[in-house]
Amino acid sequence: MNLIWRRRRFLAATGVVGLSVLSGAAKAFGAATQAVKISKQEGKLRIESAGELFTEYHYDGGSRSFLYPILGPGGAPLTRNWPMKDVPGEEHDHPHHRSFWWAHGDINGHDFWSEESKAGRTVHEAFEQVASGGKFGIVRSTNKLVAKDGTLVARDHRTMRFYQLADARMIDFEVTLRSASGPLTFGDTKEGTMAMRINETMRLIKDGKPGGGHIVNSEGIRDGATWGKRARWVDYYGPVNGQTVGIAIFDHPSNPRHPTWWHVRDYGLFAANPFGVHDFEGKPAGTGKLVVPADTSITFRYRFYYHRGDELAGRVAEQYQEYAAVTPS
Repeated sequence: MNLIWRRRRFLAATGVVGLSVLSGAAKAFGAATQAVKISKQEGKLRIESAGELFTEYHYDGGSRSFLYPILGPGGAPLTRNWPMKDVPGEEHDHPHHRSFWWAHGDINGHDFWSEESKAGRTVHEAFEQVASGGKFGIVRSTNKLVAKDGTLVARDHRTMRFYQLADARMIDFEVTLRSASGPLTFGDTKEGTMAMRINETMRLIKDGKPGGGHIVNSEGIRDGATWGKRARWVDYYGPVNGQTVGIAIFDHPSNPRHPTWWHVRDYGLFAANPFGVHDFEGKPAGTGKLVVPADTSITFRYRFYYHRGDELAGRVAEQYQEYAAVTPS
């Protein structure tokens, strides 16, 4: 293991990065964080805060690992249930939209986004760290990207940190990919990448009519016009069980091609995608392709910030500045 990986493992284990990023958020809400407990169960990890469910990490038996459900402030369910659970009134489109996940539709020519017969799988290999904590809980894992024909395309190393604030919840997601052999090429497609499928009641459009939700990005662009635009953050908020709650995704300034493009749909798909330039901007096919040379790696970092109210009530812009100010080690 090289020095960079050792340094990364040390920081993750000690929580240095997580604590420094967290301080501003805790100050903004005027309260200390609460303990996060992570317990191992059959095929999944259960993440709890203050004795209540926050989310579960499902890592066994599917086409990829994912978080479901995601419960925000006050226990508000923030993601669609289907296809994990059949609930009356929910759409049954896009069976690969599994709550909260990372995947891309073209990696070395292989599809890891869909769950069609031709698609590859992201297979959990091992946990490097699973730890509860008074400030945050942390999960670190290794995974392998395996094409439909059995070819090992790449490996990813991911770190997730789970935070509970007085009136908000957060997840930091970091993924580093390294090719199994030769260059690693991310193809130019909108089908990706860092994604959630939000609760049906939060959608901008439902059954062809206004669905109660709204979308706003860091550039002040709103609702349907946010699709395919570049922005530092996007907030998707709407009604859940009689209250307004929001989901903000932050694109860290250290990410390749920051600020990223957003594959955010009125029907509830919410994704950051730095590769789909052809689709988003109508430029020639292949414009968004990104090639990672052999024997090197690429890292993406995102924060998911779950808050009450709209982007103003949730202080989304302020929270993004706190997150962006931290330089990853």
